[in-house]
Parts: sequence; structure tokens; C-alpha cells
Amino acid sequence: MKSKTKNNLFIISGPSGAGEDSIIEGLKKILSIERVITTTTREKRSNIFAEDPYYFISKEEFKKGIAENRFFEYAREYNNQFYGVTKKEIERVINYDKIGIWKIEYKGVMTMKKMMPEIIAILITTESLEVLKQRILSRGASEKFVEERMIYTKEWLKHKDIYDYEVVNYEGKLDEAVEEVKGIILKECGK
Repeated sequence: MKSKTKNNLFIISGPSGAGEDSIIEGLKKILSIERVITTTTREKRSNIFAEDPYYFISKEEFKKGIAENRFFEYAREYNNQFYGVTKKEIERVINYDKIGIWKIEYKGVMTMKKMMPEIIAILITTESLEVLKQRILSRGASEKFVEERMIYTKEWLKHKDIYDYEVVNYEGKLDEAVEEVKGIILKECGK
């Protein structure tokens, strides 16, 4: 039996195409949640979500934040862009009387498990790499981008052991995945 979380923060993590954002959106409809907003240097995508869950800044500004110790955690990712969460952002979410949801990739999970061993990390996957590939292609991604994501995903899946739970988001069964994640969160919160 896992110990209860000492705060209201949960990690939801998974490779591109697994459906983490869709699950988070589903959770918003049935739980009182507050999303941790990541700061990034990547360009804003206009075709994914109307409400992009990022703060967008320049690489120079990000590097200044690193130098000034403003980040709780950060990493340079596969696309040579920086992603991180500021200490101020973590304080904002923990101080809410809501469940905090933090979407990060596996390197961030590794860092957080060292810094906050009690944090619960939930891995979102699909039934196969082919399903992931098709989901990414359906977004209009190039073959080159898809191949890069598949290489990264294979590396990601080598680190499943860092997660407390794994939820498979089967094709056409998003509602079931949302309910499974909700059950994990409520169990860990003792509700």
C-alpha cells in the first residue's frame, strides 16, 4: 500500500500521443483541479489547444531564470528547447485548495522523485507504439517529426519503473482512462 501524498500534487506523464492533455481536460470536468503551468522556450503551437498550458519565454530569459535559481526543475529536451516549472508556480498550485496536476516528461519525473519522493506519478500509455504513431500523424506532423518522437518514446518507455501507476489510454476509450486516473487520485488523497 502506497503512502498518502503529503500535498495535493500529482504528476501525469506520457509520450506524445498518449493522451495526457485529453485526460487532464477530462479530469477538469469531474474534479476540482489546478494545472501546473510549464515555462518553455518552444514556439506556441496554434493547432493543438486553444488554451495552451505553457508560459512562453525566450531562451535568454529562461537561462537568466536558471542563473537566478527560479526553477524548481527544468530540462533541455529532444527539440533543443527548455522546459521547466518555476518555484513560484509550484507554490501557487500547492496553495490552492484543489488537486494539482503536473504534466512532465520522464526526466522531470526522475528529478521530482528525488526532490519529492512522496509525489505520485501516473504514466499514460497506449496499447502500442503504432497507436501513438497514428495519433501523432493525425495531428498533421511530418514523417521526420514522427520518427524523432518514436525514438524518444522508446527511450521514455525504458523508464516505466519510476512511475507509481500506469494507465493505458486505449483507442476510443478515453472516458475509461479518465475514470481510472480519477480513481487513483481519489485513492491517494484518501477520499
